[in-house]
Amino acid sequence: MLAAMPANILLVEDEPNVAFVVSSALKLSNYSVMEARSGEEGLSLARRLPLDLAILDVMLPDLDGFEICQRLRSEGFEFPIIFLTARDATEDRIRGLTIGGDDYLTKPFSVEELVARVHVILRRTGKASLQQTYRCGPLTLDDSAHSVTRDGQRIDLSLTEFKLLRFLLRNAGRVLSRDQIIDHVWDYDFDGESNIVETFIHTLRKKVDGHEPRLIQTVRGVGYRLTPP
Repeated sequence: MLAAMPANILLVEDEPNVAFVVSSALKLSNYSVMEARSGEEGLSLARRLPLDLAILDVMLPDLDGFEICQRLRSEGFEFPIIFLTARDATEDRIRGLTIGGDDYLTKPFSVEELVARVHVILRRTGKASLQQTYRCGPLTLDDSAHSVTRDGQRIDLSLTEFKLLRFLLRNAGRVLSRDQIIDHVWDYDFDGESNIVETFIHTLRKKVDGHEPRLIQTVRGVGYRLTPP
């Protein structure tokens, strides 16, 4: 896997499920993520860590995201800030952007969209994460070219199949549960077919793992693992 210098992102979010999904998606995209569960903790981390971007939940149990942003801007911190909120009022959006925010997403949101917005903002500031190439035995995934090969032969995958394989490659050797896969490949509020993971694993196996060595393993009662030969 090609090394990259990850941008440092602070995520201030008090909902554990949302925090887990967002943090995991950002790490999957090669960003370094620090987390805080309250406004005071987030403000403290923002003041002492070298940050490239902050993602702030607006509705926190103590200081809200707007207050954190105002204090940081008044103290001279200039890193970009994205707000996350369940409130969709126009005045909230206007307030968030006028006090120094750079973007604003309303819950529930697409994790892929959030990561894309993070990438756009960091690319603008020259801090965008480098794309990577992942390898496991004869299997290679090139993120920048959006291509997959096995033994040098190109394999065509759908977008979801590509995301699933990238997640497996990123975590090669680790057992991933069905819920972890859904949270990363789909969205944290996914409410689709109950067997969606099994269906896509089956399709992915046919496309990339049809002969020895078999790389995608089922761990009964737990989940799936991509194992180097």
